[in-house]
Parts: sequence; structure tokens; C-alpha cells
Amino acid sequence: MAQQTREQWGTRAGFLMAAIGSAVGLGNIWRFPYIAYENGGGAFMVPYLVALLTAGIPLLILEYSIGHRYRSSAPLSYRRISRPTEAIGWWQVAICFVIAIYYGAIIAWSSSYVWFSITGAWGEDPNAFFFGDYLQMSEAPGGITGYVPAVAWPLIAVWIVVLAILALGVRNGIEKANKVFIPLLVVLFLILVVQALTLDGATTGLNALFTPDWSAMADGSVWVAAYGQIFFSLSIGFGIMVTYASYLKRKADLTGSAMVAGFANSSFELLAGIGVFAALGFMATAAGTAVDEVATSGIGLAFIAFPQIISTLPFGGALFGVLFFASLVIAGLTSLISIVEVVVSAVQDRVGLGRLQAVLIVGGLIALVSILIFPTHQGLHYLDVFDHFINQYGIVLAALVMLIVFGWVLRRLPAFQEHANSVSSIRLGRWWRITLAVVTPVLLGFMMWDALRTELTENYAGYPTGFLLTAGWGVAIGAIVVGAVIALVPWKRADQMAAHDRERTEGTGQVHDKEEGH
Repeated sequence: MAQQTREQWGTRAGFLMAAIGSAVGLGNIWRFPYIAYENGGGAFMVPYLVALLTAGIPLLILEYSIGHRYRSSAPLSYRRISRPTEAIGWWQVAICFVIAIYYGAIIAWSSSYVWFSITGAWGEDPNAFFFGDYLQMSEAPGGITGYVPAVAWPLIAVWIVVLAILALGVRNGIEKANKVFIPLLVVLFLILVVQALTLDGATTGLNALFTPDWSAMADGSVWVAAYGQIFFSLSIGFGIMVTYASYLKRKADLTGSAMVAGFANSSFELLAGIGVFAALGFMATAAGTAVDEVATSGIGLAFIAFPQIISTLPFGGALFGVLFFASLVIAGLTSLISIVEVVVSAVQDRVGLGRLQAVLIVGGLIALVSILIFPTHQGLHYLDVFDHFINQYGIVLAALVMLIVFGWVLRRLPAFQEHANSVSSIRLGRWWRITLAVVTPVLLGFMMWDALRTELTENYAGYPTGFLLTAGWGVAIGAIVVGAVIALVPWKRADQMAAHDRERTEGTGQVHDKEEGH
């Protein structure tokens, strides 16, 4: 059959920039500081590093290997491994859909705050400004009412930029954008961190970040948060790296690339934590209080505490604000592009649409849902619950299921290890299979059970049960249902593509869906 040639990255550096761009995102700047702050401070670094070494990098290598070997989107790659596992791929696509719709909203807020940093629009009370004047947030969640133009217009602009880059393709759009965005992000954030470290009280803030609360180690939710942070930040567990690796050329250093992307991401994450907490230390010193009294949990750390810091700075406040929020925008854009690409690529493989058609239809639908929900008075409530449930019971659970199926049921890890070793500079040993087949699944399984036990005894953030059942559990379970339903629909195109691949690979002496003899 006639088949479109799959797009490819122009260079390995281009792929690495895109992979790092996907990994380095809001999860590093907007999310990591408050996750670390709420989960034991310095003690959080222990489960975080454990999660990175036993799940992050090994899973990154696994997803690179799957994407590179089967050269398809997540659902089609999994289908080529074993037809029933296609449902896992569509589950991950559904997870990406949910994340994308609220991720764009945070980028829109950040873009507004770049301008607010210059004008000082938040005045004397950043808390009241953010929740009241800017978001116009309702006191309680409910049906979607009211519309906030100040949020809607930046959100529309964010989606125009994202869809335009995606429409240009892998090499001319995603790769070129990341080659500009990532160096720019590093420069901006380094300037910000240097400025933060020169402030009075910076040491106080760093002590708050790195001084461990060892009692937190006994709390299973802290470990779940660590694994969730790794999955969310590294872009693993929901099909992104399978998709990105599918655009690699035949000769690609998979393990080396995974190491570079993994450690680059964690290095930036720690850098972000240092910058944020150095600034919080200055704020605490200026107010004559402890860091824990000035640091706001959740999104308030970025959109309430930082505006207060900016207003308090003796000089350079506007520059500090522009650097911080511009970094959020850039990091968010590179990640959002990769998240939407998972959905676009999957639909392209599923129905055979061209790049532009898929971006306009699929990306347009995601953008429309995002624009309808989040510039409303209830937008923040939905964002908070979506993020909590899809992260804890979407990304983490999908990764656990994927490891059990590929590692225990199908026993495909040796084949993926051989494929990675055949093209990589750093060879994988038995440790890689042990971490993926034993260590990570056991830890994830226990942490999931512990988190569920807590979830079922008290309502998350005090939200009404009905709201959590629909916007929380409903969305998390709905993603699973969507994955299963789509996988059940007959897919003649996939069968034709698989037959085409077999014909092509048999002609070159290779076997595509069986363990290769390299």
C-alpha cells in the first residue's frame, strides 16, 4: 500500500532539544518547588532521586526503545507489540488531552504576568488580585458560568502559537522552535537565579528547601508525589517520548540521549528550586517571618508569593518578574507542544490524516475545550482537580500498567534491551530489567494503594464529593474508558501498515515484530 514517509528529526541535537524541552516545563518551575515544599523539603530529594533512578531514566529508555523500534505513535507502537496493548496507548493519548487543556491555561496566566510584572497590576495584595481581579474565581466549584476576557485572550494566543508550530511539522516546527526556546530559557533562568542568590535572606530560603523533614519519609503520599513529579516532569508514562523517539533516524543513541535528557531535566529542576526558595528567603527576611509563613502552597507559590517578592525588591523588580514569568511561558510552550503532538500523531496513524489536517482538527478541538473551560469563574477549581487526579491516577497508573504488561505478561523487556543496546553507546545491563520489572512496579503499586486509601477517607482539598466524582474520578476513569473503547474499534489501516512493515523489513532481512538479530 502507499504509505506516507514518517517525519524525522534533522539532527540528534534537534531531538535532544525537543526531548529536553518537553521534560523541562512547568513541572520544573511551577510545580516542583511547591511539591518539594509540601512534601518534606530537603527530605523530598530522597524519594525524588530514587524515583529518577528506578523509574525516570529506565522508563525514558524503555519509551525511546519502543518508539524507535516501531516508528509509530504510542497506540500503534503498542498494537505492533501486542494488539490488546493498543488500549494502553489510547489511554495515554486521553491523558495527554486532559493535561493539554489545563496546561495551556497556566501558560496564559504566566504570559499575563509578564506584563503585570512591568505594570505592578497586582498592587498591595497579589492574593486578592490573582483570585479576584484576574481569575474572578468563584468561591465554590460548580457549573461553568461567567467568562473572563483577561484570561481568554492570552489563552487564545497560546493556542495559536502552539498549533502554528505543530502545523510546520517535526523538523521545521517542533525542532526549530526548541532550538530557540531552550537556550533562551536557560539564559533567562540563570540570570534570574543569580539575581535571587544575591538577595538578603537567600540562605534562609535555601535552608528551608534543603533542610529535611525525615518524618515525611513515612508518608506514602510523599513517595507518590515524587514518582508523579518524575513522570509529569520527564514526560514519561503518557506517550510523549514514544512519539518523539519514533521520529529518530535508524541510527540513534537511545541510552545516551535518555541520560542527557534525564539529568538535564533534574538539573534544571534543582536550579528552579534554588531560584524560587532563594527568593522566598528574601521575602521572609524582609517580612521578619519564617519561610513557611510566606510561602504559599500550590499555584500560589508562583502567582502570589512571587508578585509579593517582585513588589518588595529594592531594585530590578520588574526585570525579576519578567525573567520568571517569561521562563514559565517558554518552558510551558515546549512541553505543551510535545503533549499535543502525542494526540496529533496518534490520530494521524489512526485515520491517515495529513499533518496540517490533524493539527487543525485535533489541536483545534483541544484548544476549543481549553478555551471554553478555563477562562471562567470556575476555571481554577477544574484545573486543580484535573491536575491532581490525572497526575496521580492517570500518569502514574498508566505507567504501572504498562510495566506490568510489557515486563511481566508479555516479557518483552529483553527484546527492548537488545534493541537499545544495538544502537546505543551505553549498554544496558540486568539492572535495567530489574528496575522496570521489579523495583518500580512494586513501589508504584504500594504507593498507589496508599494514595487511594488516603483519597477515599477524605475529600481532596475539601472539594464537594459530587465535584470530585465528576471532575476528578470521572476524568481519570474516563481516560481509561476512552482508551479501551477506541482500541476496540476495528483498525484496518493499522493492519495494512503492519503488513507493509513486514513486507519491507523481510525484504531487508529484518523481522520487525520479533526480536531482532543485530
